[in-house]
Amino acid sequence: MEKITEKLLLEKGSPKTNKLDQIKTLNLSKLGLNPQDLPVRLLSRLQSLERWDLSGNRLQEVPKNLELPALRYLDLSDNQMEDVTTLESLSGLEELKMEDNLYITVSDNYKLMSLLPKLRIYNGKDVSTTANHLRYVYSENLRTRIIAVWEKSFSLPDPVTAEKMSSLEKNFVNTARQQVKYGPSSVSDFTKWRVEIIAKEYLRSLTDPKEEPESKGSPDTKENSEVSTPTKRKQTVLVDTSISLTPRKKLRSDLPVSSVKASPRKSSISLTPLKKLRSDPPVSPVESSPRKSSLSRKLQTLTQTSTVRMSPRKLSQPPSTPTRGQTRAETPKRGSQVRKTKEDDGAQIKQKGRTEHQRDAELLPSIKIGSRTQPVCLKPLHVLQCHSKQDSSEDFSTQLWACAFQPLPDSTGAGGGGRLVATCGGDSLCVIDCEAGMVMKKYKVPGEEFFSLAWSTVLMSRGGGASAQHCSILAAGGKRGLVKLIHPRNNVAYGEFRASRKALSVLRFNHHQGNFLFTGSYDKKILMWDIGGVDSQYNYKVVQLLVLETSTTPLHICLPPTSPSAHLLTACEDGLHCYNTLLGNNNTTKRTKEMEINFPIYKKEDKDHDYHTVDGLSFLTDDIVASKNYMHCSIYLWSWSRTKSQRPDKKDRAVCAVVLAELQWASTEIPYLALNTCPGQAYIVCGDDKGRLWTYHVSNLQKNSLHTGKPILPTEVLEWPTPVRKDQGQVAGPSINSVAMDPELHFLVALSDKNMVIVWKRENSS
Repeated sequence: MEKITEKLLLEKGSPKTNKLDQIKTLNLSKLGLNPQDLPVRLLSRLQSLERWDLSGNRLQEVPKNLELPALRYLDLSDNQMEDVTTLESLSGLEELKMEDNLYITVSDNYKLMSLLPKLRIYNGKDVSTTANHLRYVYSENLRTRIIAVWEKSFSLPDPVTAEKMSSLEKNFVNTARQQVKYGPSSVSDFTKWRVEIIAKEYLRSLTDPKEEPESKGSPDTKENSEVSTPTKRKQTVLVDTSISLTPRKKLRSDLPVSSVKASPRKSSISLTPLKKLRSDPPVSPVESSPRKSSLSRKLQTLTQTSTVRMSPRKLSQPPSTPTRGQTRAETPKRGSQVRKTKEDDGAQIKQKGRTEHQRDAELLPSIKIGSRTQPVCLKPLHVLQCHSKQDSSEDFSTQLWACAFQPLPDSTGAGGGGRLVATCGGDSLCVIDCEAGMVMKKYKVPGEEFFSLAWSTVLMSRGGGASAQHCSILAAGGKRGLVKLIHPRNNVAYGEFRASRKALSVLRFNHHQGNFLFTGSYDKKILMWDIGGVDSQYNYKVVQLLVLETSTTPLHICLPPTSPSAHLLTACEDGLHCYNTLLGNNNTTKRTKEMEINFPIYKKEDKDHDYHTVDGLSFLTDDIVASKNYMHCSIYLWSWSRTKSQRPDKKDRAVCAVVLAELQWASTEIPYLALNTCPGQAYIVCGDDKGRLWTYHVSNLQKNSLHTGKPILPTEVLEWPTPVRKDQGQVAGPSINSVAMDPELHFLVALSDKNMVIVWKRENSS
């Protein structure tokens, strides 16, 4: 007791100035401590403790029910640990060392992985995938067998009394431990221990209501342009479906080429010339693209000649063939401020009587959104043509589909984003520096057509006793149904796995648990994967955790900010659906929708108009969602919590969205023009089929937002910056397929269906 007290006081200086709740790192190695030397009352005051070294002592266990919420790293190596279940209360642990504890068995290792929900690095190795396999897949198999034992030989007593339930539990648990056989004999102790826990949970679930836990997550590392030579890697894939893994490829760092100057960067306040990249193998034929419409209705012929999509997600026809030469841009037009008196093709919705949704909104107080009170001023900065087939400057047909900024860093030092954006389209994926207008990294896969990408953070174990570090990775997928895993900082594509036999339409990571990835595909399924972390040799594992069945192709996936591990929203061609994604707790691994969210526009449908396709979806706040429906010239803002709290219709599982406001948008029959949000700056942006960006600064929602029956006008419509091709004139405004903003809204990136990446920058942005 005296030793540990003295050590704690020395961490922060003299006893007079010491504050135990501020200690973050504590080294108590080789003090010869006994379990009784670890007083719970004293240790419980270490609320900020993140790293704790207890190696080289005589510890047989740590105190039970010890709560250290900030603890992420614990070193218990070279002790005499016997009972690992006492570590259960340290639920925030991400890295644990237990080497040189002679009494620790393989079953004890498995118990630790099951007890500690965030454990990712164990004895210097990444075990996140194995741990999640034990927590969910292994446990689900045990649960299935336990339920079979119950249904065969047991039933609830009538009446239910405490005495009868106690006797029933004892008999049921003992029978399950004897009859349930699963896994290798070397971990039979773990299996029986787990069976006992699951059997008791199942028995309680028959009489008690369920609860939904949530999880937290971690951020990203900063980006670096160095190229490393890849080494041969091993891979282990723990999935029920067949997984194909190819050797890791090396990314190339392609810089823009200028026919005038050797410098890759130009100082100009207007648009820079379209960038031309060096040649690579040609892509697959355009007609082989799977991104075509699966809608049953036929689109009307459009009058626009610059961009005509005869069907959704079909590559548009290129304009007349230009002459060779570098494309230049004239001085761009400033975004036009929209006034209330101005009419647009967005056609004002006629004023109607108060609807149930308007009455719903009246009950809401004024809602303040974000901290920014004034709109930002954006100006076009760069136009890049970096996804061309064979790097041809004449390619104006390759469609670009998805973009995302690298996440910002936080206290862990991970991240490094803010000006780096990833874009995908055709057979390539690019990482672009928005300030410089340079392609920092480029990854090409001949024959592929990328439709989606997503950033995340995983742990990289380094071995040799070094602590694991966070690393930022990219996942990308498309026509071939394969997910590519890329570590941009080291310029390494370290692996791939097959997520579907059909094309992938959307990818999304769980922002609270970075190794959980959702993939949506054209086989009408959303799969949840645990991609784990990597080690210094890029060994990794992949486990399939969930299968969510949809009735049509999923277009967007959103995870509620406050419960990303419990619910999933998916925008599909036949509507907006909600799924329960909570793992464990007697939930099956194959699930159908929990409810469908309906919108007011559905009431206007007839045989010629089907408004069910939801092709835009994003959270503006923890509760407010922005979404848009195909062929509807408005964007809905609605409440997730109030919508979710409704009781779904028993027949079709439908609920009505609690709409807070409508935003006026363009009138168009072009689908799949995705919107996006910047929650920290209270911004919503959506492009249209003429190259314009409709921006909405929604700083607050008054309780009478729906009283007038008219949509809220956009804050500003940013006009197409009209770049000019040499000897060919201006490039007409294309359809804007996707937009992205960094968290601070220093940059906005828009992707077009004419192979152009447009970078906008906020004025006076440092």
